[in-house]
Amino acid sequence: MGFGLFVPEFRSVFSMSTSTVGIVSSLGFSGFFIGLLMAQMLLTRRGPELPVLTGLVAAAVGMGIVASAPNVPVLAFGVFLATSSAGFAWTPFNNAVHRKVRDEGRAVALSAISTGTGVGIAGAGFAALAMVLGGLSWQYCWTSFAVAAALALLGNRAALRSVENQSESGPRQGWRNLARLAAIPLFVIGFAYGTTSAIYISFAADHLVEAGGVPGIPVAATPALVYICYGLFGLAGLASAQIKAMTGLPMLLRLLMLAGAVSVALVAIAPGRWSGLVVSAGLQGVHVMMTSAVLAFWSERLFPTLPSLSFTAALLATAAGSVLGPALAGMASDALGAEAMFFGAAALPAVTALLLRDRHARERPLPTDG
Repeated sequence: MGFGLFVPEFRSVFSMSTSTVGIVSSLGFSGFFIGLLMAQMLLTRRGPELPVLTGLVAAAVGMGIVASAPNVPVLAFGVFLATSSAGFAWTPFNNAVHRKVRDEGRAVALSAISTGTGVGIAGAGFAALAMVLGGLSWQYCWTSFAVAAALALLGNRAALRSVENQSESGPRQGWRNLARLAAIPLFVIGFAYGTTSAIYISFAADHLVEAGGVPGIPVAATPALVYICYGLFGLAGLASAQIKAMTGLPMLLRLLMLAGAVSVALVAIAPGRWSGLVVSAGLQGVHVMMTSAVLAFWSERLFPTLPSLSFTAALLATAAGSVLGPALAGMASDALGAEAMFFGAAALPAVTALLLRDRHARERPLPTDG
């Protein structure tokens, strides 16, 4: 998230082209992909505490590297390391919730864990706004991010002490159990969500800056406003379980995919308007936070005996889209223009919403061997 927030500064300092921005972003998301795989291995052997703490160490170190990066390769390595932290730290919480929270409260707990990211995104936006208004360097922001990650490390170390180090089913048995036709919609939604959100994170704020920002504020403050709206509207994800209960899962998934499509399209349609910025960033926040919450409790419902492994599989689909999306979008933007790239990116979730059928969004547990 922080990389996309500061792309205008990185482009200026390191003379990065749009294609280079896409490649660095994709490299970062490959860290997320690798972190997911390593977290599952650690979780199987040691329980949730070790992968979560490993992720927070990676976050603190990676952000510190970004803050002191002298060139693009070092910047890319810092982004890679920092982004791997989400892969390490996210899915083990599904395992912890499965052990410590009763069945009727799990959807709410998993929604809260996924949506908590919105607070951090809004906080990063306010930090960037303070940087612009105070005339501070972007390095100060990234140093503060590294300190925040270190504090989160201490908090999670205390919180996870009470969670037993009990493993799930072995990796071979677990991965084989996930190979069910009825689970394919879960992975398709994850891939579309990952592709769309990664393209938005990588390019939206920078495009709005290139378009001149919005009236009444310094152009340099535009990314901060995007991420503040993104994070605050994303807190709607806290109500994911309740909204799903009212609408049903199929309708909720359609609405979330359409929200992602409209959000990305608005970047191209209304880049110089307040309404375009707020609605685009707000819809993207809802799309990302609520979809991540849905993937968490949907995977847990389908595979209740494999709560973290099933969520890992869903997020691997998300990460695959996140790795492919920015690199391809950066090249498409250089070749065809930014507007065409954003419209192309919007087509993926739009088509996913149109093709989704009620029977695809089942929640009954699928049979497993374990």
